Amino acid sequence: MPPTLSRRAMMAGAAALPFLRIPGARARTPGVLTFGLSSYPPTIQPWANSGTAAATMKLLMYRGLTSYGDDGALRGELAESWAQEGNNAWVFKLRDARFQNGEKVTSADVKWTIEQVADPKSTAFFRNEMQNVERVETPDDRTVRIVTKTPVVTLPTMFANYHLPIISRNSERSSPSGAGPFVLKAQERGTSLEFEANPNFYKPGLPKLKGIRVVAYSDENLRVSALQSGDLDLIEYVPWQAMDAITANPALKLDAVDGAFMYLMFNGTRPPFNDHRVRKAVAHAIRRDELVKAAFFGRGSALEQLPVASSSPFYNAEYKNGWHYDPALSKKLLAEAGFPDGLSCGLLATAQYGMHKDTAEVVQNHLAAVGIRCELNLPDWATRVSIGNRGQYDLAVLGTAADSNDPDGIANFIDGSLSPSYVRSYGLKIDRISQLLAAGRAEFDTEKRRAIYREMEGVAIEQVPIVGLTWRSQGYAMKKDVTGFKNLPGALTFYSGLTFETAAMGGA
Repeated sequence: MPPTLSRRAMMAGAAALPFLRIPGARARTPGVLTFGLSSYPPTIQPWANSGTAAATMKLLMYRGLTSYGDDGALRGELAESWAQEGNNAWVFKLRDARFQNGEKVTSADVKWTIEQVADPKSTAFFRNEMQNVERVETPDDRTVRIVTKTPVVTLPTMFANYHLPIISRNSERSSPSGAGPFVLKAQERGTSLEFEANPNFYKPGLPKLKGIRVVAYSDENLRVSALQSGDLDLIEYVPWQAMDAITANPALKLDAVDGAFMYLMFNGTRPPFNDHRVRKAVAHAIRRDELVKAAFFGRGSALEQLPVASSSPFYNAEYKNGWHYDPALSKKLLAEAGFPDGLSCGLLATAQYGMHKDTAEVVQNHLAAVGIRCELNLPDWATRVSIGNRGQYDLAVLGTAADSNDPDGIANFIDGSLSPSYVRSYGLKIDRISQLLAAGRAEFDTEKRRAIYREMEGVAIEQVPIVGLTWRSQGYAMKKDVTGFKNLPGALTFYSGLTFETAAMGGA
Protein backbone atom coordinates (compact mmCIF):
# COMPACT_ATOMS: atom_id res chain seq x y z
CA MET A 1 0.00 0.00 0.00
CA PRO A 2 1.44 3.40 -0.95
CA PRO A 3 2.07 5.81 1.93
CA THR A 4 -0.44 8.50 2.83
CA LEU A 5 -0.47 11.46 0.46
CA SER A 6 0.83 14.44 2.41
CA ARG A 7 0.26 18.11 1.75
CA ARG A 8 4.01 18.55 1.28
CA ALA A 9 4.08 15.75 -1.29
CA MET A 10 1.11 17.22 -3.12
CA MET A 11 2.66 20.65 -3.36
CA ALA A 12 6.03 19.21 -4.33
CA GLY A 13 4.39 17.30 -7.15
CA ALA A 14 2.59 20.39 -8.33
CA ALA A 15 5.85 22.32 -8.26
CA ALA A 16 7.38 19.73 -10.58
CA LEU A 17 4.85 20.48 -13.33
CA PRO A 18 6.02 22.56 -16.31
CA PHE A 19 5.48 26.27 -15.77
CA LEU A 20 3.12 28.44 -17.76
CA ARG A 21 3.72 32.00 -18.81
CA ILE A 22 0.44 33.85 -18.98
CA PRO A 23 1.25 37.54 -18.53
CA GLY A 24 -2.13 38.74 -19.71
CA ALA A 25 -4.40 38.46 -22.71
CA ARG A 26 -4.13 35.50 -25.06
CA ALA A 27 -5.77 34.68 -28.34
CA ARG A 28 -8.71 32.32 -27.84
CA THR A 29 -7.75 28.67 -28.44
CA PRO A 30 -10.59 26.63 -29.96
CA GLY A 31 -12.10 24.32 -27.36
CA VAL A 32 -10.08 25.80 -24.47
CA LEU A 33 -12.03 27.89 -21.98
CA THR A 34 -10.22 30.58 -19.97
CA PHE A 35 -11.58 30.82 -16.43
CA GLY A 36 -10.95 33.73 -14.07
CA LEU A 37 -10.39 32.37 -10.57
CA SER A 38 -10.73 34.66 -7.55
CA SER A 39 -7.67 33.35 -5.71
CA TYR A 40 -4.78 31.04 -6.46
CA PRO A 41 -5.42 27.93 -4.31
CA PRO A 42 -3.24 27.63 -1.19
CA THR A 43 -3.31 23.87 -1.83
CA ILE A 44 -5.17 21.44 -4.09
CA GLN A 45 -4.56 18.43 -1.88
CA PRO A 46 -7.68 16.30 -2.46
CA TRP A 47 -8.88 15.97 1.13
CA ALA A 48 -7.96 19.43 2.47
CA ASN A 49 -10.24 22.46 2.76
CA SER A 50 -8.56 25.68 1.65
CA GLY A 51 -11.50 27.56 0.17
CA THR A 52 -13.86 27.65 -2.77
CA ALA A 53 -11.25 28.44 -5.42
CA ALA A 54 -9.35 25.27 -4.46
CA ALA A 55 -12.60 23.29 -4.32
CA THR A 56 -13.41 24.31 -7.89
CA MET A 57 -9.99 23.08 -9.04
CA LYS A 58 -10.61 19.79 -7.24
CA LEU A 59 -13.92 19.40 -9.06
CA LEU A 60 -11.97 19.51 -12.31
CA MET A 61 -9.59 16.74 -11.22
CA TYR A 62 -11.49 14.51 -8.79
CA ARG A 63 -14.82 12.77 -8.27
CA GLY A 64 -16.49 11.18 -5.25
CA LEU A 65 -18.89 8.29 -4.88
CA THR A 66 -21.79 10.70 -5.34
CA SER A 67 -22.29 14.30 -6.52
CA TYR A 68 -25.08 16.67 -7.57
CA GLY A 69 -27.10 17.21 -10.72
CA ASP A 70 -28.03 20.58 -12.20
CA ASP A 71 -31.22 20.58 -10.14
CA GLY A 72 -29.30 20.05 -6.89
CA ALA A 73 -30.46 16.46 -6.45
CA LEU A 74 -27.96 13.91 -5.17
CA ARG A 75 -26.77 11.65 -7.99
CA GLY A 76 -24.43 8.74 -8.44
CA GLU A 77 -20.91 9.51 -9.56
CA LEU A 78 -18.26 6.80 -9.13
CA ALA A 79 -21.07 4.85 -7.49
CA GLU A 80 -23.92 4.04 -9.87
CA SER A 81 -26.19 3.11 -6.95
CA TRP A 82 -26.27 2.87 -3.16
CA ALA A 83 -28.61 1.44 -0.57
CA GLN A 84 -29.00 1.32 3.18
CA GLU A 85 -28.44 -2.10 4.74
CA GLY A 86 -29.71 -2.22 8.29
CA ASN A 87 -29.09 0.82 10.50
CA ASN A 88 -25.30 0.85 10.33
CA ALA A 89 -24.30 -0.02 6.79
CA TRP A 90 -24.43 1.43 3.29
CA VAL A 91 -23.65 -0.58 0.16
CA PHE A 92 -22.30 1.25 -2.89
CA LYS A 93 -22.15 -0.33 -6.34
CA LEU A 94 -19.35 1.18 -8.43
CA ARG A 95 -19.69 2.02 -12.10
CA ASP A 96 -17.13 1.02 -14.72
CA ALA A 97 -14.71 3.95 -14.42
CA ARG A 98 -11.02 4.71 -14.59
CA PHE A 99 -8.74 7.10 -12.80
CA GLN A 100 -6.62 9.59 -14.70
CA ASN A 101 -3.66 7.21 -14.42
CA GLY A 102 -5.61 4.60 -16.41
CA GLU A 103 -6.25 2.32 -13.42
CA LYS A 104 -9.77 1.00 -12.87
CA VAL A 105 -11.76 2.45 -9.98
CA THR A 106 -12.28 -0.42 -7.53
CA SER A 107 -13.65 -1.02 -4.07
CA ALA A 108 -10.05 -1.28 -2.84
CA ASP A 109 -9.49 2.35 -3.86
CA VAL A 110 -12.54 3.45 -1.90
CA LYS A 111 -11.37 1.51 1.15
CA TRP A 112 -7.85 2.98 0.84
CA THR A 113 -9.23 6.52 0.52
CA ILE A 114 -11.32 6.18 3.68
CA GLU A 115 -8.33 4.76 5.56
CA GLN A 116 -6.12 7.68 4.50
CA VAL A 117 -8.71 10.27 5.49
CA ALA A 118 -9.37 8.57 8.85
CA ASP A 119 -5.72 8.08 9.73
CA PRO A 120 -4.91 9.65 13.14
CA LYS A 121 -2.13 11.71 11.53
CA SER A 122 -4.33 12.85 8.67
CA THR A 123 -5.09 16.55 8.21
CA ALA A 124 -8.11 15.74 6.03
CA PHE A 125 -11.21 17.90 6.50
CA PHE A 126 -13.39 14.80 7.03
CA ARG A 127 -11.00 12.97 9.36
CA ASN A 128 -13.35 13.16 12.36
CA GLU A 129 -16.39 11.98 10.39
CA MET A 130 -14.46 8.99 9.04
CA GLN A 131 -13.61 7.94 12.61
CA ASN A 132 -17.18 6.68 12.74
CA VAL A 133 -16.43 4.08 10.06
CA GLU A 134 -16.03 0.73 11.80
CA ARG A 135 -14.90 -1.14 8.69
CA VAL A 136 -15.00 -1.10 4.90
CA GLU A 137 -15.78 -4.40 3.21
CA THR A 138 -14.88 -5.12 -0.42
CA PRO A 139 -16.68 -8.36 -1.44
CA ASP A 140 -15.75 -7.69 -5.07
CA ASP A 141 -14.14 -4.96 -7.17
CA ARG A 142 -17.43 -3.18 -7.79
CA THR A 143 -19.02 -3.46 -4.35
CA VAL A 144 -18.21 -1.41 -1.24
CA ARG A 145 -19.94 -2.02 2.08
CA ILE A 146 -19.29 0.74 4.63
CA VAL A 147 -20.19 -0.21 8.19
CA THR A 148 -20.42 2.64 10.70
CA LYS A 149 -20.28 2.58 14.48
CA THR A 150 -23.51 4.56 14.69
CA PRO A 151 -26.23 5.11 12.05
CA VAL A 152 -25.35 7.85 9.52
CA VAL A 153 -28.30 8.89 7.37
CA THR A 154 -26.14 11.47 5.57
CA LEU A 155 -23.31 9.17 4.46
CA PRO A 156 -24.21 9.27 0.73
CA THR A 157 -24.32 13.08 0.94
CA MET A 158 -20.97 13.12 2.72
CA PHE A 159 -19.34 11.33 -0.21
CA ALA A 160 -20.60 14.04 -2.58
CA ASN A 161 -18.44 16.61 -0.80
CA TYR A 162 -15.55 18.02 -2.84
CA HIS A 163 -13.27 17.44 0.15
CA LEU A 164 -13.90 13.68 0.05
CA PRO A 165 -13.00 12.48 -3.47
CA ILE A 166 -11.90 8.92 -4.22
CA ILE A 167 -8.19 8.68 -5.08
CA SER A 168 -6.33 5.79 -6.74
CA ARG A 169 -4.41 3.72 -4.20
CA ASN A 170 -1.71 3.35 -6.84
CA SER A 171 -1.14 7.08 -7.20
CA GLU A 172 2.37 8.43 -7.25
CA ARG A 173 3.26 9.97 -3.89
CA SER A 174 3.48 13.45 -5.40
CA SER A 175 0.57 13.18 -7.82
CA PRO A 176 -2.83 12.03 -6.49
CA SER A 177 -4.80 10.47 -9.32
CA GLY A 178 -8.52 11.20 -9.33
CA ALA A 179 -11.29 10.42 -11.77
CA GLY A 180 -12.33 13.93 -12.76
CA PRO A 181 -12.92 15.20 -16.31
CA PHE A 182 -9.68 17.20 -16.53
CA VAL A 183 -5.99 16.59 -15.83
CA LEU A 184 -3.66 19.24 -14.40
CA LYS A 185 -0.82 19.60 -16.89
CA ALA A 186 1.01 22.80 -15.92
CA GLN A 187 0.97 25.74 -13.55
CA GLU A 188 2.62 29.02 -12.74
CA ARG A 189 2.49 29.21 -8.99
CA GLY A 190 0.42 32.09 -7.75
CA THR A 191 -0.81 32.92 -11.24
CA SER A 192 -2.33 30.14 -13.34
CA LEU A 193 -3.08 26.47 -13.94
CA GLU A 194 -3.70 24.60 -17.17
CA PHE A 195 -5.90 21.53 -17.56
CA GLU A 196 -6.44 19.12 -20.44
CA ALA A 197 -9.42 16.86 -21.05
CA ASN A 198 -9.08 13.49 -19.35
CA PRO A 199 -9.12 10.80 -22.08
CA ASN A 200 -10.11 8.21 -19.45
CA PHE A 201 -13.20 10.09 -18.20
CA TYR A 202 -16.00 7.60 -17.68
CA LYS A 203 -18.89 9.65 -19.12
CA PRO A 204 -19.20 9.15 -22.89
CA GLY A 205 -18.73 12.36 -24.87
CA LEU A 206 -17.51 14.35 -21.87
CA PRO A 207 -15.85 16.63 -21.18
CA LYS A 208 -16.86 18.74 -24.15
CA LEU A 209 -13.92 21.12 -23.79
CA LYS A 210 -10.39 20.26 -24.90
CA GLY A 211 -8.99 22.09 -21.93
CA ILE A 212 -9.38 24.85 -19.34
CA ARG A 213 -6.87 27.61 -18.69
CA VAL A 214 -7.31 29.01 -15.18
CA VAL A 215 -5.92 32.46 -14.38
CA ALA A 216 -6.07 33.90 -10.85
CA TYR A 217 -7.33 37.49 -10.61
CA SER A 218 -7.31 38.43 -6.94
CA ASP A 219 -8.56 41.94 -7.81
CA GLU A 220 -12.27 41.55 -8.45
CA ASN A 221 -12.47 44.66 -10.65
CA LEU A 222 -9.65 43.41 -12.87
CA ARG A 223 -11.42 40.06 -13.08
CA VAL A 224 -14.57 41.74 -14.43
CA SER A 225 -12.56 43.93 -16.81
CA ALA A 226 -10.79 40.86 -18.20
CA LEU A 227 -14.15 39.26 -18.95
CA GLN A 228 -15.49 42.43 -20.55
CA SER A 229 -12.38 42.82 -22.72
CA GLY A 230 -12.49 39.21 -23.89
CA ASP A 231 -9.39 37.94 -22.05
CA LEU A 232 -11.59 35.59 -20.01
CA ASP A 233 -14.56 33.42 -20.99
CA LEU A 234 -15.97 32.81 -17.50
CA ILE A 235 -15.40 34.25 -14.02
CA GLU A 236 -16.42 33.34 -10.49
CA TYR A 237 -17.25 35.65 -7.58
CA VAL A 238 -18.83 38.39 -9.66
CA PRO A 239 -18.68 41.51 -7.45
CA TRP A 240 -22.16 42.70 -6.58
CA GLN A 241 -21.53 46.21 -7.86
CA ALA A 242 -20.82 44.77 -11.33
CA MET A 243 -23.88 42.52 -11.64
CA ASP A 244 -26.16 45.12 -13.23
CA ALA A 245 -23.56 46.11 -15.82
CA ILE A 246 -22.92 42.48 -16.77
CA THR A 247 -26.65 41.79 -17.08
CA ALA A 248 -26.98 44.80 -19.39
CA ASN A 249 -24.05 43.74 -21.61
CA PRO A 250 -25.39 41.89 -24.70
CA ALA A 251 -22.13 39.95 -25.05
CA LEU A 252 -22.27 38.55 -21.50
CA LYS A 253 -24.62 36.68 -19.19
CA LEU A 254 -24.89 36.44 -15.41
CA ASP A 255 -25.85 33.28 -13.51
CA ALA A 256 -26.49 34.18 -9.85
CA VAL A 257 -28.20 32.29 -7.02
CA ASP A 258 -28.83 32.93 -3.34
CA GLY A 259 -27.34 30.38 -0.96
CA ALA A 260 -23.97 31.63 0.25
CA PHE A 261 -23.83 33.54 3.52
CA MET A 262 -21.56 35.67 5.70
CA TYR A 263 -20.95 35.02 9.37
CA LEU A 264 -18.70 35.72 12.36
CA MET A 265 -16.72 33.16 14.33
CA PHE A 266 -14.82 33.31 17.60
CA ASN A 267 -11.72 32.11 19.36
CA GLY A 268 -13.37 30.19 22.18
CA THR A 269 -10.16 29.20 23.95
CA ARG A 270 -9.68 32.47 25.84
CA PRO A 271 -11.47 35.60 27.07
CA PRO A 272 -13.52 37.42 26.10
CA PHE A 273 -15.21 35.16 23.54
CA ASN A 274 -15.13 32.00 25.63
CA ASP A 275 -18.14 33.59 27.38
CA HIS A 276 -21.43 33.03 25.53
CA ARG A 277 -22.77 36.35 26.85
CA VAL A 278 -20.04 38.24 24.98
CA ARG A 279 -20.70 36.22 21.83
CA LYS A 280 -24.40 36.99 22.15
CA ALA A 281 -23.62 40.67 22.66
CA VAL A 282 -21.85 40.61 19.30
CA ALA A 283 -24.81 38.89 17.66
CA HIS A 284 -27.24 41.61 18.77
CA ALA A 285 -24.96 44.54 17.85
CA ILE A 286 -25.10 44.15 14.05
CA ARG A 287 -27.46 46.09 11.79
CA ARG A 288 -27.73 43.54 9.04
CA ASP A 289 -29.83 45.69 6.70
CA GLU A 290 -26.95 48.16 6.52
CA LEU A 291 -24.54 45.31 5.89
CA VAL A 292 -26.59 44.06 2.91
CA LYS A 293 -26.56 47.54 1.38
CA ALA A 294 -22.91 48.34 2.05
CA ALA A 295 -21.24 45.03 1.17
CA PHE A 296 -23.68 43.49 -1.33
CA PHE A 297 -25.40 46.45 -2.99
CA GLY A 298 -28.76 45.14 -1.82
CA ARG A 299 -28.25 41.69 -3.37
CA GLY A 300 -28.81 39.72 -0.18
CA SER A 301 -30.88 39.61 2.99
CA ALA A 302 -30.44 39.62 6.74
CA LEU A 303 -29.48 36.38 8.50
CA GLU A 304 -30.38 36.48 12.19
CA GLN A 305 -30.28 32.74 12.89
CA LEU A 306 -28.42 29.66 11.67
CA PRO A 307 -27.96 29.46 7.88
CA VAL A 308 -30.80 27.09 6.96
CA ALA A 309 -32.75 28.32 3.92
CA SER A 310 -36.40 29.29 4.46
CA SER A 311 -37.33 26.85 1.67
CA SER A 312 -35.94 23.91 3.67
CA PRO A 313 -38.37 21.62 5.53
CA PHE A 314 -35.97 22.00 8.46
CA TYR A 315 -36.26 25.80 8.60
CA ASN A 316 -37.34 27.10 12.03
CA ALA A 317 -39.39 30.27 11.58
CA GLU A 318 -39.57 30.85 15.33
CA TYR A 319 -35.86 31.72 15.31
CA LYS A 320 -36.03 34.03 12.28
CA ASN A 321 -35.05 37.04 14.41
CA GLY A 322 -33.07 35.14 17.02
CA TRP A 323 -30.09 37.53 16.77
CA HIS A 324 -32.00 40.73 15.98
CA TYR A 325 -30.40 44.15 16.35
CA ASP A 326 -30.65 45.26 20.00
CA PRO A 327 -27.70 47.40 21.14
CA ALA A 328 -29.17 47.87 24.61
CA LEU A 329 -29.19 44.10 25.09
CA SER A 330 -25.61 43.93 23.80
CA LYS A 331 -24.44 46.44 26.40
CA LYS A 332 -26.37 44.64 29.15
CA LEU A 333 -24.78 41.30 28.23
CA LEU A 334 -21.30 42.85 28.16
CA ALA A 335 -21.83 44.29 31.62
CA GLU A 336 -23.06 40.94 32.95
CA ALA A 337 -19.94 39.31 31.53
CA GLY A 338 -17.68 41.78 33.37
CA PHE A 339 -17.11 44.34 30.58
CA PRO A 340 -19.27 47.35 31.56
CA ASP A 341 -16.83 49.67 29.78
CA GLY A 342 -16.55 47.50 26.69
CA LEU A 343 -13.50 45.60 25.44
CA SER A 344 -10.83 45.56 22.75
CA CYS A 345 -10.12 42.70 20.34
CA GLY A 346 -8.80 41.80 16.90
CA LEU A 347 -11.09 41.24 13.91
CA LEU A 348 -9.73 38.96 11.16
CA ALA A 349 -10.94 39.05 7.54
CA THR A 350 -9.22 39.36 4.15
CA ALA A 351 -8.69 42.24 1.75
CA GLN A 352 -8.60 39.86 -1.22
CA TYR A 353 -12.39 39.55 -1.38
CA GLY A 354 -14.24 42.85 -1.28
CA MET A 355 -17.26 41.42 0.50
CA HIS A 356 -15.06 40.14 3.35
CA LYS A 357 -13.31 43.50 3.75
CA ASP A 358 -16.52 45.52 3.47
CA THR A 359 -18.31 43.23 5.92
CA ALA A 360 -15.47 43.53 8.42
CA GLU A 361 -15.50 47.33 8.22
CA VAL A 362 -19.27 47.56 8.78
CA VAL A 363 -19.09 45.06 11.65
CA GLN A 364 -16.23 47.04 13.18
CA ASN A 365 -18.38 50.20 13.21
CA HIS A 366 -21.43 48.46 14.64
CA LEU A 367 -19.46 46.77 17.42
CA ALA A 368 -17.76 50.05 18.33
CA ALA A 369 -21.20 51.51 19.00
CA VAL A 370 -21.73 49.05 21.87
CA GLY A 371 -18.19 49.32 23.23
CA ILE A 372 -16.42 46.48 21.40
CA ARG A 373 -13.33 48.07 19.83
CA CYS A 374 -11.91 45.96 16.99
CA GLU A 375 -8.56 46.26 15.25
CA LEU A 376 -8.81 44.92 11.70
CA ASN A 377 -6.40 42.35 10.27
CA LEU A 378 -6.88 42.00 6.49
CA PRO A 379 -4.23 39.69 4.97
CA ASP A 380 -4.42 37.88 1.62
CA TRP A 381 -6.64 34.80 1.41
CA ALA A 382 -3.95 32.14 1.86
CA THR A 383 -2.69 33.88 5.00
CA ARG A 384 -6.21 34.30 6.31
CA VAL A 385 -6.80 30.54 5.93
CA SER A 386 -3.56 29.75 7.75
CA ILE A 387 -4.31 32.15 10.61
CA GLY A 388 -7.81 30.71 10.94
CA ASN A 389 -6.59 27.13 11.06
CA ARG A 390 -4.15 28.06 13.85
CA GLY A 391 -6.71 30.07 15.82
CA GLN A 392 -4.60 33.22 15.83
CA TYR A 393 -7.53 35.62 16.09
CA ASP A 394 -10.20 36.84 18.49
CA LEU A 395 -13.12 37.44 16.14
CA ALA A 396 -13.26 36.66 12.42
CA VAL A 397 -15.40 37.24 9.34
CA LEU A 398 -16.01 34.46 6.83
CA GLY A 399 -18.32 33.73 3.92
CA THR A 400 -19.24 30.34 2.49
CA ALA A 401 -22.18 28.04 1.74
CA ALA A 402 -23.38 24.96 3.59
CA ASP A 403 -21.86 21.62 2.62
CA SER A 404 -25.25 20.44 1.33
CA ASN A 405 -28.91 21.39 1.44
CA ASP A 406 -29.43 18.87 4.26
CA PRO A 407 -29.47 20.53 7.73
CA ASP A 408 -26.38 18.49 8.59
CA GLY A 409 -24.65 20.61 5.94
CA ILE A 410 -24.05 23.34 8.53
CA ALA A 411 -22.39 20.99 11.03
CA ASN A 412 -18.91 21.90 9.80
CA PHE A 413 -19.48 25.51 10.89
CA ILE A 414 -20.92 24.93 14.36
CA ASP A 415 -19.69 21.55 15.63
CA GLY A 416 -16.74 22.28 17.91
CA SER A 417 -15.99 18.57 18.37
CA LEU A 418 -14.48 18.50 14.86
CA SER A 419 -10.81 19.13 14.08
CA PRO A 420 -9.70 22.78 14.01
CA SER A 421 -10.55 24.53 10.74
CA TYR A 422 -10.67 28.11 9.52
CA VAL A 423 -14.40 27.66 8.72
CA ARG A 424 -15.54 27.31 12.36
CA SER A 425 -14.91 28.98 15.70
CA TYR A 426 -11.58 27.93 17.14
CA GLY A 427 -11.69 25.74 20.24
CA LEU A 428 -15.37 26.50 20.86
CA LYS A 429 -17.07 23.23 21.75
CA ILE A 430 -20.71 23.33 22.84
CA ASP A 431 -21.43 19.77 23.89
CA ARG A 432 -25.20 19.89 23.47
CA ILE A 433 -24.90 21.12 19.88
CA SER A 434 -22.45 18.31 19.06
CA GLN A 435 -24.77 15.76 20.67
CA LEU A 436 -27.82 16.97 18.76
CA LEU A 437 -25.98 17.11 15.45
CA ALA A 438 -24.88 13.51 16.01
CA ALA A 439 -28.45 12.53 16.87
CA GLY A 440 -29.81 14.18 13.73
CA ARG A 441 -27.21 12.43 11.61
CA ALA A 442 -28.26 9.08 13.06
CA GLU A 443 -32.05 9.54 12.77
CA PHE A 444 -33.84 8.25 9.66
CA ASP A 445 -37.32 9.51 10.60
CA THR A 446 -37.84 12.98 9.07
CA GLU A 447 -40.20 14.30 11.76
CA LYS A 448 -37.83 13.23 14.52
CA ARG A 449 -34.95 14.89 12.65
CA ARG A 450 -36.95 18.12 12.49
CA ALA A 451 -37.44 18.07 16.26
CA ILE A 452 -33.74 17.40 16.85
CA TYR A 453 -32.60 20.29 14.65
CA ARG A 454 -35.19 22.63 16.16
CA GLU A 455 -33.78 21.94 19.62
CA MET A 456 -30.24 22.33 18.28
CA GLU A 457 -30.98 25.75 16.82
CA GLY A 458 -32.53 26.88 20.09
CA VAL A 459 -29.29 26.00 21.87
CA ALA A 460 -27.29 27.77 19.16
CA ILE A 461 -29.28 31.00 19.49
CA GLU A 462 -28.35 31.11 23.18
CA GLN A 463 -24.79 29.78 23.03
CA VAL A 464 -23.79 31.43 19.70
CA PRO A 465 -21.23 29.09 18.07
CA ILE A 466 -21.24 31.51 15.11
CA VAL A 467 -23.12 34.71 14.30
CA GLY A 468 -25.16 34.74 11.11
CA LEU A 469 -24.87 38.06 9.26
CA THR A 470 -26.32 37.98 5.73
CA TRP A 471 -27.40 35.75 2.92
CA ARG A 472 -25.78 36.88 -0.31
CA SER A 473 -26.19 36.42 -4.03
CA GLN A 474 -23.35 34.37 -5.57
CA GLY A 475 -22.67 34.87 -9.26
CA TYR A 476 -20.74 33.52 -12.22
CA ALA A 477 -20.51 35.59 -15.40
CA MET A 478 -19.56 34.39 -18.85
CA LYS A 479 -19.57 35.13 -22.54
CA LYS A 480 -22.86 34.48 -24.28
CA ASP A 481 -21.41 31.57 -26.29
CA VAL A 482 -20.42 29.62 -23.15
CA THR A 483 -22.98 26.85 -22.64
CA GLY A 484 -23.39 23.92 -20.28
CA PHE A 485 -21.93 25.65 -17.22
CA LYS A 486 -24.52 26.18 -14.49
CA ASN A 487 -24.59 27.80 -11.07
CA LEU A 488 -26.07 25.07 -8.84
CA PRO A 489 -28.98 26.00 -6.56
CA GLY A 490 -28.90 27.18 -2.97
CA ALA A 491 -26.11 25.93 -0.74
CA LEU A 492 -24.64 24.00 -3.68
CA THR A 493 -23.44 27.11 -5.53
CA PHE A 494 -19.82 26.24 -4.71
CA TYR A 495 -20.29 22.84 -6.38
CA SER A 496 -20.91 24.53 -9.72
CA GLY A 497 -17.47 23.42 -10.90
CA LEU A 498 -19.07 20.01 -11.45
CA THR A 499 -20.66 21.44 -14.58
CA PHE A 500 -17.32 22.14 -16.27
CA GLU A 501 -17.69 18.60 -17.60
CA THR A 502 -20.64 19.71 -19.75
CA ALA A 503 -19.37 23.23 -20.52
CA ALA A 504 -18.74 24.20 -24.14
CA MET A 505 -18.06 27.41 -26.05
CA GLY A 506 -18.45 28.84 -29.51
CA GLY A 507 -20.41 25.85 -30.72
CA ALA A 508 -17.67 23.43 -29.56
